[in-house]
Amino acid sequence: MVFIAIIVGCLLGAIIGMNAPTISYTYSSYLAIAIIAALDSVFGGIASVINKKFDIKIFISGFFGNAVLAILLTILGEKLNVDIYLAAIVVFVWRMFMNLGTIRRYYVEKWTDKLKKAHENKTKVEQEPEQNTEKKQV
Repeated sequence: MVFIAIIVGCLLGAIIGMNAPTISYTYSSYLAIAIIAALDSVFGGIASVINKKFDIKIFISGFFGNAVLAILLTILGEKLNVDIYLAAIVVFVWRMFMNLGTIRRYYVEKWTDKLKKAHENKTKVEQEPEQNTEKKQV
C-alpha cells in the first residue's frame, strides 16, 4: 500500500513538475535543497518500511523538518555569504545513498532467495522421477 502511494506521488510530482513554471535563479538553491531533503525522507521511509520500523508521525515530521532545516541553512548561508547549504546537501545525499543501499540489499536478497527456491524445486522435481524408476526396478 505504501509503495502504491509512493509511485502515485512520484507520478503526480513528475506531471506537476513538467507543467510548473520555471523557478528563478534566486530561489533555485532553496528549491534544490528542499527537494533533496524531501527525497532523503522518502528513501528513509522506504527503508524503514523494509525494516518494519515505519511510523507515519516520524516520517511526516522528518519530511517537513528536514526541508525546513535545509532551507534555513540556505538562508543563513546567504546572509553570511557562505555556501552552508552544501553541507546539508552532502549529508542528505549521503543518507539517501545509505537508505538506497538498504533498499537495494533487501530486493537483491529477496530475488536471490526466489531464485534459490526455484532451483531447489526444480532439483526436487528432477529427482522424483529417478526415485520412482529405482523403486520399479527393485
